Amino acid sequence: MKVAVFSAKSYDKKFMEEAKQKLNFNIELAFFETRLKPKTASLAEGYDAVSVFVNDDLGCEVLETLKKSGIKLVALRSAGYNNVDLKKAAELGITVIHVPAYSPYAVAEHAAALIMALNRKIHKAYPRVRDGNFALDGLMGFDIRNKMIGVIGTGKIGEIFTRIMKGFGCGIFAYDKYENEDCKNNGVMYRPLDEVLSKSDIISLHCPLLPETRHIINEKTIAMMKNDVMIINTSRGALIDTQAVINGLKSKKIGYLGLDVYEEEANLFFRDLSNEVIQDDIFMRLLSFPNVIVTAHQGFFTDEALRNIAETTLSGMHCFVLGHECKNIVKLK
Repeated sequence: MKVAVFSAKSYDKKFMEEAKQKLNFNIELAFFETRLKPKTASLAEGYDAVSVFVNDDLGCEVLETLKKSGIKLVALRSAGYNNVDLKKAAELGITVIHVPAYSPYAVAEHAAALIMALNRKIHKAYPRVRDGNFALDGLMGFDIRNKMIGVIGTGKIGEIFTRIMKGFGCGIFAYDKYENEDCKNNGVMYRPLDEVLSKSDIISLHCPLLPETRHIINEKTIAMMKNDVMIINTSRGALIDTQAVINGLKSKKIGYLGLDVYEEEANLFFRDLSNEVIQDDIFMRLLSFPNVIVTAHQGFFTDEALRNIAETTLSGMHCFVLGHECKNIVKLK
């Protein structure tokens, strides 16, 4: 099998080549740093499969180009698949696989790290001390213990996050269409969405991006929240209406905001733009708030996660080549 790997960084190449050697699979990997999109889809000509990441475009136009190029398999190096037109892929006979649980601990721990950094203002304290300023004015936080945490989405990542916050001594409200019995056994209290939003001091998003969850955080839902609420998003950027959140920050309804994802991140994240003028005015407005921390989709970025992503992706490809049943196939619902 010949595989075109898009959105490939140096670390992707390292871990995928290591996985290939470890698993002893006869797979030829070609790495392209560019994102997969209509203008670059022709690069897949001559390959059997493509491997893609979260900001690659697997819409109708790209899938049709891939089909014409002979692509039979799309292997996502991620759990989410909102960037894939699954209906079109099924029509074209293109199989889609993903990595359902590469390292849920990595993302859950990053969400907790954002909470602690925002609360104790680590992002402000660190440069102060480096500059010889040891004053504590403006750095006051609050005890996490006994705070109510609202968790939207209690899949594996959400479940692990609830366990972390339980360790801090927090109460947990949760909202999910499908209640997680392990969460319930650990004291998580499932409530309707409006109750979770209105009674939580900290709200953390751990749900997939679906039509019904797009902009789940918006003007209306923000109005339900406590004053000075903290919002954390390590899932998908479009779960949040960014302009609504900016308005909430300006009115001081939102007291803290921690993002590892952003609605329009495809043109920003995973690139070094330090010498360029960033054209996204909404994103730059977000960065102007002292009570906002943005990380560039690094929640997944641990040694263990990257190793698991590479090995799971290659194992899925190998199953496909051998004609074996692959448990990681994304099926159209």
